[in-house]
Amino acid sequence: MGFMLTTLIFIVIGMIACLCTRICCNKGPSANLFHLTLVTTATVCCWMMWAIVYLAQMNPLIVPILSEGE
Repeated sequence: MGFMLTTLIFIVIGMIACLCTRICCNKGPSANLFHLTLVTTATVCCWMMWAIVYLAQMNPLIVPILSEGE
């Protein structure tokens, strides 16, 4: 549930950021497309970074080794 919920949160934040970019930086059709592309790319990259870190914690590559004294 955590993965899907956070993915939904990223989608909502990306939509809000695209809307704010569209309202605040309205300088013509080509500039709007460029700004929306940048915001969408940044949102996807942030989500991918979060997803990789989240999924890497489910099956870690390095297993902790406990000593006898602990």
